[in-house]
Amino acid sequence: MASEMEKLKQLKQQREKIRERQGISVPQREKEKPEITHDDQAITVCPECGSRQLVHDYERAELVCQNCGLVLDDDFIDRGPEWRAFDHDQRMKRSRVGAPMTFTIHDKGLSTMIDWRNRDSYGRAISSKNRAQLYRLRKWQRRIRVSNATERNLAFALSELDRMASALGLPRNVRETAAVVYRDAVDKNLIRGRSIEGVAAAALYAACRQCNVPRTLDEIAEVSRVSRKEIGRTYRFISRELGLKLLPTAPGDYVPRFCSGLGLKGDVQSRAMEILKQAGERELTSGRGPTGVAAAAIYISSILSGERRTQREVADVAGVTEVTIRNRYKELAEQLDIEIIL
Repeated sequence: MASEMEKLKQLKQQREKIRERQGISVPQREKEKPEITHDDQAITVCPECGSRQLVHDYERAELVCQNCGLVLDDDFIDRGPEWRAFDHDQRMKRSRVGAPMTFTIHDKGLSTMIDWRNRDSYGRAISSKNRAQLYRLRKWQRRIRVSNATERNLAFALSELDRMASALGLPRNVRETAAVVYRDAVDKNLIRGRSIEGVAAAALYAACRQCNVPRTLDEIAEVSRVSRKEIGRTYRFISRELGLKLLPTAPGDYVPRFCSGLGLKGDVQSRAMEILKQAGERELTSGRGPTGVAAAAIYISSILSGERRTQREVADVAGVTEVTIRNRYKELAEQLDIEIIL
């Protein structure tokens, strides 16, 4: 690596000398060009153009500058596995590492676990003589994973978080964010005097808003064991104490989910987003519930696109009343000059 660096520097100096002899001035940008820097012998800057957009071409084992195409390194080490797998069972059999670290488990998934199958490392069955000992080891292993009250609290709360997230069909990043919010609340001793279920539900609601996967308080309350009022109160408390800066939910965040629930096509969704954009520019959405405005925009869009849905169908998916949809769609149609033929 060092010899290649010296060769590049020598070539650069020779080029500058040739230009000076020919009377060509060296551009200021080239003079101020940064040198190649090393972090654990890793090239981060292109010596030719100064770009940091470097691409690893694993097929040719080369490090290439995406800007000028200079090959900065070749024959570098592939740090991936030396084996290949073509299905899940093969991958699990050949893998020699554990699961990645996760915040959704109280010990972050870093503890050991004795498998329930009574087989040794070679896949052979454990003899009946040693099976009782293995059973006792497995039992004590489960017990020592939860060693104190804090870990017991985390174990229960994170399992509750996972249950609620599964019931709502939330993605992995929302679960991880909710677990981090709950851990921060535990570290600041915000759980004392409040129910674990309430704080877990509030953390999940905050995570949904942080990750732009909004769920209403009513939806969170349906899958939790606490009331909507307690979740809202706890959410306001932990967001204030943890300094969570969360913007109000926009009606457009609900449109894709509601359209999917109604089985509407992409052009209906696009037209609903356009209606909401015009309504936002005229400040028609401020002071109104985002779910009601989103439902009204979808109702108008379905009529204009020829995929009519009734107010009852839209209300069931959006979780609002038909009266709310009726009031909101009349406001939008009147203010935006949209002609609706019922």
